[in-house]
Amino acid sequence: MQSKKPNLTKSPGFQVAPAELEGLLLDHPAIDDVAVIGVYEDSQATEVPRAYVVLSKSRKGDDHTAVATEIIEWTAKQVANHKRLRGGVRFIDEIPKSVSGKILRRILKVQAAEEQKKAAAGSKAKL
Repeated sequence: MQSKKPNLTKSPGFQVAPAELEGLLLDHPAIDDVAVIGVYEDSQATEVPRAYVVLSKSRKGDDHTAVATEIIEWTAKQVANHKRLRGGVRFIDEIPKSVSGKILRRILKVQAAEEQKKAAAGSKAKL
């Protein structure tokens, strides 16, 4: 039987377990469901944690920028420096999961890569 490698993100040389951050984030009152992945950050030349969040029904109408800031600051007070959500918070309607309930992080990684491509294409100078 093959052993699976644990799902870890390398953030400034340290290993970060997404499940650990997810467990913490689920304690936040604005969050119904969450998934954490590592996204590559060019400015830091490393992966950083990013949270994909399903907002609770009571917070759906709130300003997303303010809620994201609240979540980032709340998390920063409770985790080590290398575990902070430097990749930001993205809001989605539903966390992609398998039929057994496992988070499908690969789908979120594809989504993050598409976001980065769009951002890079938008920032190129037009001649």
